[in-house]
Amino acid sequence: MNKNISHLYQIAQKESRKIIGLMSGTSLDGLDIALCEISGSGQNTAVKLLEFETIIYSEDIKIEIRKVFAKKNIDFEQLVVLNEWIGILHANMINDALKKWNIPACEVDLIASHGQTVLHAPKFLHQLEKFPNATLQIGDGDHIAVKTGIITLSDFRQKHIAAGGEGAPLAVYGDYFIFGKKGENRIMLNMGGIANFTYLPASLNPEETFVTDTGTGNTLIDLFVKHNFPEKSYDKDAEIAKNGKVNQILLYHLKDHDFFRQSFPKTIGPELFGYEYVQNAMLKSSQNTISVEDLLATLTRFSAETIAEAIQLAVKNTSYRIEDFKIYISGGGANNPLLVRWLKELLPCHFYKSDDLGISSDAKEAVLFAILANETVSGGAFNFGTKKGIPSITMGKISLPD
Repeated sequence: MNKNISHLYQIAQKESRKIIGLMSGTSLDGLDIALCEISGSGQNTAVKLLEFETIIYSEDIKIEIRKVFAKKNIDFEQLVVLNEWIGILHANMINDALKKWNIPACEVDLIASHGQTVLHAPKFLHQLEKFPNATLQIGDGDHIAVKTGIITLSDFRQKHIAAGGEGAPLAVYGDYFIFGKKGENRIMLNMGGIANFTYLPASLNPEETFVTDTGTGNTLIDLFVKHNFPEKSYDKDAEIAKNGKVNQILLYHLKDHDFFRQSFPKTIGPELFGYEYVQNAMLKSSQNTISVEDLLATLTRFSAETIAEAIQLAVKNTSYRIEDFKIYISGGGANNPLLVRWLKELLPCHFYKSDDLGISSDAKEAVLFAILANETVSGGAFNFGTKKGIPSITMGKISLPD
């Protein structure tokens, strides 16, 4: 037997596994590295976050990624070389983190790499009749495995699409296993570049559980901050937006898109919610002369209202009252005080951070990919039923170190 296959078999038999989860989202902030100790699988999964660090992307890295990010027309050579470069970059970041934590690579069982999304293209968005749902994350897993010496699982979203999904969101698989609680209605709301939530009813019935994108989270806010203030990458503490007023006419036109009328579950990315989307809304609403402060206030309100309306709709046709739900927030949007304040005004729920459940809100997505890797190696295809959007599968391609 190949020594790596033998090693993988031994890892699968262990009572607990040390798994590094990696996440780099559409906000292009950097690489989240979460070292987890995971035991069990499925609903018996237990996770302990041992170490966590976000390694910020330099401006040079962001510039290179933006050359292909969420664009239909690109330099194909740039995409090809980036796939290798990002893999090596992430591997070096992992090695640096392990050195900082004084943990030898041989003590880590697996790496779960999400990769860097460069294009998310569900069929309803690309509208090419003969082609299926599609998505692409770069940062080759073989490079990570070879450079770190650790068995690596990557490219998780492809199996989801192959099984009939749209490749996102994947959070439900981890959220259900470690955050679902019998007798308590929970919504796990993640506000990264795109916002999504996992609906976890008190029944914990997998047939009732689902996950969906709601629309933009931080992506438009960050985009127009960067456009108007090149030295800034985001609106820290909503300092700019708090000085503006919501333009209701523009807000109406921002919300006037078929995506918001689609049924759950659904996925989207910055391919729709980009600069052109806002420019079109400004043109239709004749609000081209809006101030930067008012624009950022309006974009923040846009995120808040579309998130809140999606959650209200999710609860509306159930036997539960929205007042009975606890909402646990994570992602960069959880640190935006204006966005959070408006959500609390719009939703009569109790709000918490995922930190209150023992997982840092900043680390949550990286942890969830570690859980996906754990399921692939040591668990199985948990049955979420037959409803759209949550195929009962395991995910991730396996790369061996040598």
